Amino acid sequence: MTPVITTHDLTRRYKDTTALDGVDVKIQPDVITGLLGRNGAGKTTLMDLLTARRAPSSGTVRVFGADPYENAAVVSRMCFVHEHQTYPEEATVDRVLKAAGMFHPRWDAAFADSLASDFELPRRTKVRKMSTGQRSALGAVLGLASRAEITFFDEPYAGLDAVARQLFYDRLLADYGEHPRTIVLSSHLIDEVAHLLEHVLVIDKGRILMDEPTEDALAEAGTLVGDAAAITRILEDRPILRREVLGRSARVSFLGRLTDDEEDQAARDGLDLVPVSLQELVIGRTTSPSDAGRTVDQQGALS
Repeated sequence: MTPVITTHDLTRRYKDTTALDGVDVKIQPDVITGLLGRNGAGKTTLMDLLTARRAPSSGTVRVFGADPYENAAVVSRMCFVHEHQTYPEEATVDRVLKAAGMFHPRWDAAFADSLASDFELPRRTKVRKMSTGQRSALGAVLGLASRAEITFFDEPYAGLDAVARQLFYDRLLADYGEHPRTIVLSSHLIDEVAHLLEHVLVIDKGRILMDEPTEDALAEAGTLVGDAAAITRILEDRPILRREVLGRSARVSFLGRLTDDEEDQAARDGLDLVPVSLQELVIGRTTSPSDAGRTVDQQGALS
């Protein structure tokens, strides 16, 4: 399958800061990809370059096989919704939705109306007078109803409460099922969005740490729960993602798969082997080894 987006040695510098450092990625068509990482890791910069909002310092970007920078034919096939979306001073929700139909060839006005109703958006209110949550909901409507061939969501739910966020996830999944397209979703709410993601890109300090199907990534890690000493004996030489100790008990997430002998030993020791969460995996891969070991006191506080 031919990727819809490829980059090679993609680099972006801001004076003395290197925001992206030699990034090579391939994003497949009709897949929901999670772009994950800590604040300042380079997620927004990467999306800015992929959507031609900024030009790279060096390296290449290809979208649908072409350079997207100053290329209207390519840019018109994408939609980028971000946390700090701006609108004309006097724009109302109705005007924004009407204008969106002029920019996005696959815009679905009926779907936009339905979403606006679901999110209870005030149609005649000026956007600048709306709450942060309402503005975020408007961004979600634009991204979903655009039905662009590639849609980027950069932390699109700032200010949305849990009910509104779940509504966004439900509508995204349902519409993606009926109208498959490429979606790149950046979020710090990893556990909330994990069930949406078919592929994960993890970026840290401007470099790609992980680029693989979500299922494959999770299969290469695990968590042991039970007696701390027994866990230490089994995982003695393995990279540790996270360690929580409470008295003699521990919960330790690790990289790699246990051998059959190790699984048998864990069973004899009364240990539980459970899946690692995507959030644990990402946090473990983007923190220093000294941060992996945590001790939990009787009140549950980390030290």
